[in-house]
Amino acid sequence: MIDIHTHILPGVDDGAQDIYDCIEMAALAYESGTETIVATPHCNIPGLFDNYLGKEYIRVFQDTKEILKEEVPGITLLAGMEVFTTEDVPRLLTDGKIFPINRTRYVLMEFDFQEDPAFADRILRRVREVGAVPVIAHAERYEFVQDDPGTVYRWKKAGYEIQVNKGSFMGRFGRRARRTAYGLLDHNLVSAVASDAHSPVRRTTCMADAYDELLGSCAKEYLDILFRTNPMRICNGEKTVQFEKIPF
Repeated sequence: MIDIHTHILPGVDDGAQDIYDCIEMAALAYESGTETIVATPHCNIPGLFDNYLGKEYIRVFQDTKEILKEEVPGITLLAGMEVFTTEDVPRLLTDGKIFPINRTRYVLMEFDFQEDPAFADRILRRVREVGAVPVIAHAERYEFVQDDPGTVYRWKKAGYEIQVNKGSFMGRFGRRARRTAYGLLDHNLVSAVASDAHSPVRRTTCMADAYDELLGSCAKEYLDILFRTNPMRICNGEKTVQFEKIPF
């Protein structure tokens, strides 16, 4: 499996607190069948986390990659960011402050959970206009998506990619998020499932539990696309496998 959304870089956000957390997260991922992890620290959260591309980000990523190469050699670590969406995001992209997933055009983007959907649509269009492809993080967790999951149908029609947290299928984020996650899955609107892991003990990098849970209701070939093929294509900058989208 390939995990495109993790907070595994040590000491930079509310994820891994130190290199020991990071090593445990990588080891757990490998033991549960994950081969590649994208480090996506929170970026551009006003007053909380900046983590823009620069010397410090590069240093932490390179140091972490070298340590994991020694400690968990079965894991490949790739670079990225989870970008909190503000008015500045299109400009930050063109200024090179935001690092897309593995230096592709795919950018992992998150919103405030109570965001105005009109604002979200407007910024997503502007991000697309500057040449990036939004990968919308944990789409099932936003209140405006839970209220109107047809929003995601429109996003997919516009060419955006949709990432769902594995924990949502397990009820980790409440009943509304779980119901919305399954609804998006049933309507062929999910591009990739990822862990959004924050620690080795809570919200972990183990992807196998969600895969096994979904195997009871989804075909293995379908799950393999969501857990491996599409994440790999995103990391390689390739077009994802698309399914016939079912409107709500």
